[in-house]
Amino acid sequence: MDRAKTLEGIKQYFDIEELACDHLLEYYKDNPERIWDFLDTGFLADLLVIRKGLNKPMYCNNHSAGVHQRGLRCNLCELVKEKNRPYLSGHVLGKAGDFTVEGMTAAEARKQIKLLADKLPVPSRLEADVSWLHIDVMPTPNGKKVYEFKA
Repeated sequence: MDRAKTLEGIKQYFDIEELACDHLLEYYKDNPERIWDFLDTGFLADLLVIRKGLNKPMYCNNHSAGVHQRGLRCNLCELVKEKNRPYLSGHVLGKAGDFTVEGMTAAEARKQIKLLADKLPVPSRLEADVSWLHIDVMPTPNGKKVYEFKA
């Protein structure tokens, strides 16, 4: 998997501002491109295949609307700070994002992604029974290419 080619492709669809929390954007305001280094290549490669395959705009964070923690999260994010146990989700590891797909429900998007399974460069997990589209590249059981899980 060629990281440079993956980055070139994914940047056609997503800005780093959309994939990272507001704390990271503020910390790296002088060099926001640096944040791409924290996002997993496999996650970005799968996200690129999914975005192209669904052929619809997908949205992650929307900072102007107050949505900050759907992509890469840091230790200052409320969803992380409120945990009273160790927290190592795909979001803090740069391997996950929560998305809204224009014109599709999350359930419809999950169904379509399952049809794209053979095209995904690495196995992906999808969170089941939620109103958003959670995609991550954490390990899947039995090497399934697309695995739906309940949090």
